[in-house]
Amino acid sequence: MISRRDFSMAMIAGAATSLITARGIAEASPPVKARNVVLVHGLFADGSSWAEVIARLQSAELNVTSVQNPLTTLPEAVASAQRVLDRQDGPTVLAGHSFSGMIVTEAGIHPNVSAVVYVAARAPDADEDYSALAKNFPTPPASAGIVFDGDEGWLSEAAFLRDFAGDVPESKARVLYAVQEPFNKALLAGKTTQAAWRTKPSFYAISTEDRTINSDLQRFMAKRMGARSVEVKASHVSLISQPDVIAELILQAAGQRA
Repeated sequence: MISRRDFSMAMIAGAATSLITARGIAEASPPVKARNVVLVHGLFADGSSWAEVIARLQSAELNVTSVQNPLTTLPEAVASAQRVLDRQDGPTVLAGHSFSGMIVTEAGIHPNVSAVVYVAARAPDADEDYSALAKNFPTPPASAGIVFDGDEGWLSEAAFLRDFAGDVPESKARVLYAVQEPFNKALLAGKTTQAAWRTKPSFYAISTEDRTINSDLQRFMAKRMGARSVEVKASHVSLISQPDVIAELILQAAGQRA
C-alpha cells in the first residue's frame, strides 16, 4: 500500500503534467506593472501582521492597503476584500497569508487584480474541498492547538509560539498572540467557487519550516498553479520573520522587478 508521504510526492509530481492546460496564457504572461497592493491576513492574526512588508512596499512607492478580514464566513471575508479592490485605481496585486489564500483565490478574479500572491497560503481550485486535499499530507502540529469557545476559535498561546510563529522572538510573538482575532467555525466550511490562479499570474512563498500548513502541501499547490515560487526558511509567518523576501516577491508580482 502506498504511504501518505509517497502519495503526497506523487501528487506534487503529477501536478506538473497538467500545468499547461491548467494555467495556459496566465502562466506565460508577465505581470502587469501595478502600483497598488492589497494584503489579506489569515487566521490567528489581524491586518497588522503585514506591517513589516507594508513598510517595505511603501518605501518602493506602492499604494498598500491591508484588509481587516472579519473571519466570520468565507463570503463575508471575500466581500471585505472586494470592497477594497473596488477602491483601487488601476492594476493591483492581491496577496494573502495562510487561510486568506481562500480569499485571494475567490476575490482574485476582480478586474483590478493583475496578479495574485500566496504566502504559506491555502490555494484550492474552484469547488475543491481544501480539507480533503490537506488530508493527503501529514497533519501540521498547530492543528492540535486550536481551541473553541462556542463557535469562536483561536490558537492557544503555546501552539502560537511554537507552531505558528516559531522563528519570531518570543517577546514579539507574545504581542502577536495578544492581538489575534478569533474566527468563526462557519468560516472553515466555506468553499471557493473561483480559482483566480488559473487566469492571473501567480506567485507563492513556501515556508520550509511551517508547522501550520504542511510544506509539501504548499509545494503541491504552488506547482499545480504554475506559480513563480520561492522557498523561505521560515515558520508559518514568513511575512513577519522574513519580510524582505516576501516584499521582494510582491514587487515581482507588481512588475517592479525583472
